[in-house]
Amino acid sequence: MFTNGQLIFAGFFVIAFIILMIWSYRKDIVNHKKYYKNTALKVGFWMILAVVIFSAIRIYSKS
Repeated sequence: MFTNGQLIFAGFFVIAFIILMIWSYRKDIVNHKKYYKNTALKVGFWMILAVVIFSAIRIYSKS
């Protein structure tokens, strides 16, 4: 299915990608704290609101 070279490349790519993502996040952690304060709460609120709205539409559209 895959050659040994492709599997080795995929392994190195995944490891390098994860390392670079961690490095990038650590580099930007000061900006995250400054610009994205309480973002998880805001996203969670809007997700719950969307679920409630879609549920209400589904319930009331059946009648």
